[in-house]
Amino acid sequence: MPDMIRLVGYFYVQVPDKPGEGARVLNHLKDMGINLLAFHGFPSGRRAQLNVVPSDPAALRAAARQAKLKLVGPKTGFLIQGDDRVGAVADIIAKLAEAKINVTAVDAVSAGFGRYGAILWVKPPHVNKAAKVLAASTPEPSPQQPM
Repeated sequence: MPDMIRLVGYFYVQVPDKPGEGARVLNHLKDMGINLLAFHGFPSGRRAQLNVVPSDPAALRAAARQAKLKLVGPKTGFLIQGDDRVGAVADIIAKLAEAKINVTAVDAVSAGFGRYGAILWVKPPHVNKAAKVLAASTPEPSPQQPM
C-alpha cells in the first residue's frame, strides 16, 4: 500500500520549559476531547514549544481559549502514514532533495504492526511545491485513535 501523505494544519503554543507543562496542556486537551493526529515538543530558548496537529482545528481553538493558551497557527506540515519498510523516510526526503526543497524538520517513528508515521515541515514558500512533489492530499480527516 502506498504512503498516505497529506497536508495538515498545525498550531503551537509556548510554555515554560519546566516539568509538568506539557502534561498540563495535553491533559487539558484530553479533557476537552481534542483528538491529536500528531504532537511534537521541544525546547525553544528558555521556553518550550508544543506543536499539535488536531483532527478538529475549531475545537482546538476553543479549548485553547478556555485554557488561556496563546495558540499560534495554523501553519502547514505534512502528515505521513504508511507501511513500515527499510528506507521509507529516506525515499521521501530524497524526493524533496531532488526538487531542491530543504526539509526544516522531520519526526518519524515505527508505529508497530508494520506501520510507520512521520510529520515533516518545509519552509512556507516551499509548501505548495513539496505538496506536488509528494503528491500530498488534503482529504477530510478520518477518525483516528486519540493520542
